[in-house]
Amino acid sequence: MGRITTGFPVTQVEIHDDGTYGTDTRADTVIVEEPLEIRVNGTSLTTTMRTPGHDIELAHGFLFSEGLIASKEEISTARYCAGTTPDGVNTYNVLDIDMPNGLPQEKADTANGTQPIALGTDIPTIDAIARRTLTTSACGVCGTASIEQLTKRLPYAFTPQAFNPAALVKLPAVARKQQVAFRKTGGSHAASLFLPNANGGFDLHVLREDVGRHNALDKVVGSLLIEDALPARDALIVMSSRASFELVQKTLMAGIPGLVAVGAPTSLAVELARSEGLFLAGFTKPDRFNVYSGELSPGA
Repeated sequence: MGRITTGFPVTQVEIHDDGTYGTDTRADTVIVEEPLEIRVNGTSLTTTMRTPGHDIELAHGFLFSEGLIASKEEISTARYCAGTTPDGVNTYNVLDIDMPNGLPQEKADTANGTQPIALGTDIPTIDAIARRTLTTSACGVCGTASIEQLTKRLPYAFTPQAFNPAALVKLPAVARKQQVAFRKTGGSHAASLFLPNANGGFDLHVLREDVGRHNALDKVVGSLLIEDALPARDALIVMSSRASFELVQKTLMAGIPGLVAVGAPTSLAVELARSEGLFLAGFTKPDRFNVYSGELSPGA
């Protein structure tokens, strides 16, 4: 799988009933984690630990989810920087985003139901973000924003939707069948976007895997932005992980009305989902789930 997975020799230890143990050395496949530095017009914006692949989508999704761009047209080119090592090798770990107009202080687009995005005190400036030069695969810039600040900059008018539980419980299994990196390593998260079909169910539209759950969702949002498919008002996000504040935030920014997680939500994720009417489900299994925010469809 190229740079997505790598191999290591490992020692497997088995404990016997009498307290003794045996060992066996074998090859193991491990998910790759490498830094991606995102630069805007040559200035370092942030570095995130991610699994290589779909980096252009990741950058688009990150910039959009943080309210730093409103459309793909604000980016003219995105390219890997060569010569980032002393011997001039391109590591494909530094991505330079060319934005001819830079990061403006205010954006507004009244078309397609969008609302103004104010880039002022509520949005980190590029210098402020650059001071936080390293984020792990479990946190990002968004974690510093309060719910009140975040809701002021949601780019799309949001309409809550109810979901059919019988259709919803099937989705994690559908996504799991496409999680190639997870099957090989057990070390990746997946973000999946489902769209409604004519039979009252959902079809998988896009799935991205990454060592970081927020990176996986940024890749999905970035792919939609590049497709001109935002806001995705009929879609549903399914996460293989727990539901954190940042995942709810990114879902709301994309205008997606529902988020389903196989794990637990956090308190701030529930508070944010309830404040905006986002459908939020957790502990999703083939026969049950918990609804933390939102409504089930009538007659369910």
